[in-house]
Amino acid sequence: MNDTFDSPAPTPVLSVGPVVLPTPDRAVDLHLRVTAPAFGTGTDLPVVLLSHGQGYSNHLSSLNGYAPLAHHWAAHGFAVVQPTHLSSRTLTLDPDTPGAPLFWRSRAEDMTRVLDRLDEIEAAVPQLPGRLDRDRIAVAGHSMGGHTASLLLGTRLTDPDDGTEVDLTEPRIKAGVLLAATGRGGDALTPFVAENWPFFLTTDFSKMTTPTLVVAGDKDDSAHLTVAGPQWHADPYTLSPGRKSLLTLFGGEHGLGGVSGYDVAETTDESPERVAVVQRLTWAYLRSELYPGDPAWRTACDALAADQNPLGRVDSK
Repeated sequence: MNDTFDSPAPTPVLSVGPVVLPTPDRAVDLHLRVTAPAFGTGTDLPVVLLSHGQGYSNHLSSLNGYAPLAHHWAAHGFAVVQPTHLSSRTLTLDPDTPGAPLFWRSRAEDMTRVLDRLDEIEAAVPQLPGRLDRDRIAVAGHSMGGHTASLLLGTRLTDPDDGTEVDLTEPRIKAGVLLAATGRGGDALTPFVAENWPFFLTTDFSKMTTPTLVVAGDKDDSAHLTVAGPQWHADPYTLSPGRKSLLTLFGGEHGLGGVSGYDVAETTDESPERVAVVQRLTWAYLRSELYPGDPAWRTACDALAADQNPLGRVDSK
């Protein structure tokens, strides 16, 4: 790997969870994990909201997953907030709970709730009070979490229950990262998805204008979700307007090398090197989007392109 691809040296992090936000209008209170640089290693921390996916493991789809991303971003200057969505297996909710099983709307509302209550969250975490930068906020999500993040970035859909257009765009979010996210609806979906999760049918990226990095594996066919093949996961890049970038990972499958956790069995393309690419490129992208003029993204892209055996390719528009 080209040395110039390395992000700055990591700093110690603290990770606190669960932070519990009493939430009477939700099936259960909202539980969070907050991971941030330890005190003395950064102030005015930009915030990344990280939405988990729906994998086979019990605890990765909760505040306890995605350590490879949360730890890396925090060690390089971000405060990462990870909610446990109502779709998490850890909650064992009644299958008749409104919104089950995927709770697509509640997931996005969790993120807005986090932003509404940042003061409360900040006060609950040792060493964190006074250190969050509320003007530099991003969202990231993997798989179903990518769908959640895309709604906050401007993606629309039609609510299958009442036929109304759903707009959950969050203007406080300035940039996004979609990791192996879901793509377009319609005839790109498998019959099972169309029948059982009809909210996917009307996915519309045409108003997703917030700057976003889409990360997709070129071997991620997700045949249980789509008949469109690996390119389906690039749809949020291909079908949205505005400033966007696409990181295509060569040989990458749905786990993108293992972003959901360290050494997890459900990762079918285990690769520390691939995870390192995701860590560094996503960090660099967020850094440059939240701090206009910062060269981290350009430097990381140039280093990836210059590598003799690159693990991926970046396209931008």
